[in-house]
Amino acid sequence: MFQEENQPMPIRVEEFVEGNTLVIRAEAPGLDPDKDIDVTVVDGALQIRAERKEEKEEKGKDSYRSEFRYGSFLRTLPLPQDVKEEDIKASYKDGVLEVRTPLPEQALVESKPTKLPITRE
Repeated sequence: MFQEENQPMPIRVEEFVEGNTLVIRAEAPGLDPDKDIDVTVVDGALQIRAERKEEKEEKGKDSYRSEFRYGSFLRTLPLPQDVKEEDIKASYKDGVLEVRTPLPEQALVESKPTKLPITRE
């Protein structure tokens, strides 16, 4: 919605903790994980980059139709401090990319949430 011109579209994700594992799931329907998706760790953040390229041609006796769909997608998510890159695993099934990483002990300690007041201007 608030996409800057010539910038990749964001990938929709959900992020949650399951036991002592951080789980990140990203929508990636119709993409080939071997060709279209890159998952990297950059400066303590998980970066998911995907690119869709699809061309469709229909040739008939008296007609011709060509349709192109393409776009790039990018999402960068901060990882907890001290996550080990070698422990991060990514998998793809049914159009969903899933990334899992064990959380370090200090990330598992829950802190009490603090409610912030909202002021009106």
